[in-house]
Amino acid sequence: MRRLLPRPGRRLRLALGLLVAIGLSPGTWIRVVPPPPDSTAGLTVRPVRVAPLCCHTGPFHLVGAWQLTSMHPDFGGYSALVESAPGRFMALSDRGYFVEFARPDGPPGPVRFGPLLDDAVRLKDNRDVEAASRDPVSGRLWLAQEGRNAIERKAPDMTREVFREIPEMQGWPHNTGPESIVRLTDGRFVVLCECSTTRWTSSGIHQALLFEGDPTDRGAKARPFTFIGVKDYRPTALAELPDGRVLILARRLTWPMPPRFAMKILIADPAEITPGGTWHARELADLQPPWPIDNYEGLTIERQADGRLVAWMISDENGAATQRVLLLEMEIDEKRLPPKQKAPGSPDAL
Repeated sequence: MRRLLPRPGRRLRLALGLLVAIGLSPGTWIRVVPPPPDSTAGLTVRPVRVAPLCCHTGPFHLVGAWQLTSMHPDFGGYSALVESAPGRFMALSDRGYFVEFARPDGPPGPVRFGPLLDDAVRLKDNRDVEAASRDPVSGRLWLAQEGRNAIERKAPDMTREVFREIPEMQGWPHNTGPESIVRLTDGRFVVLCECSTTRWTSSGIHQALLFEGDPTDRGAKARPFTFIGVKDYRPTALAELPDGRVLILARRLTWPMPPRFAMKILIADPAEITPGGTWHARELADLQPPWPIDNYEGLTIERQADGRLVAWMISDENGAATQRVLLLEMEIDEKRLPPKQKAPGSPDAL
């Protein structure tokens, strides 16, 4: 019997499809074989050497870069970053843990590791925290959880106050759900889905929700809208600027084996969100080497005592030998931000 073989064109398509599938599937990175974990270990923060004045892109200037390492079993996988107190940060992981530490360019302080979630079953679906936002006034923290498509609210002491599976998120894909959340100063919340309108590549068009108040409140209603970013890039973090607009961190996987990433920073105005409408973001910066590039998923913005506006980013190393947990400090030149558009229908817009 003659053996039937696929035509070369089909074999090539199958190989390329398999390569893309492997690259886009979580947990397929080349893993580090770590030594035994040490639950007493602290956090080591080492400066990353970059060329002097190497990195200026758009309104951003790289002030400092550090690599974080630890033998603590709860270390790594950081998908969100918030300022937990003046001079202190909290990085939150998709493994269900946090680490709190002093900012590396300030006075030293204690390091604290701890669990994020109270679920007894430590399955990934029960602990996959992908985004967080903190109210600096109340100290409360909101966690967006992928897999269960839920949002949890934490008290300042990190105890659970409310856990709510969001009805409007239940159709979001299992592994590309709520990737970004921000609590605006006016009390509204914006949540972006990592999911795209196409299956294998990102169209730059994503499902999104606007909440007029706390999304964990019983009966809270979400207003769906469509976020339009940059083709082939997926949103990974949101942070609010002092003028009410938000910065959006966007990521693209450029090569799956080993993983390589491209990063952009976008800007958009929540005042332009309309229920059922489209919300367009504008590209501010394309981060390219010599910028230290990795899988950045956490973003926070702070006004420093000297008046400077600074953005901090943290990367998720995915437990991969080829990636690092990096923390970047970037000064924002506010004069180089695009002018804020007037809200439609306002007197100044006429």
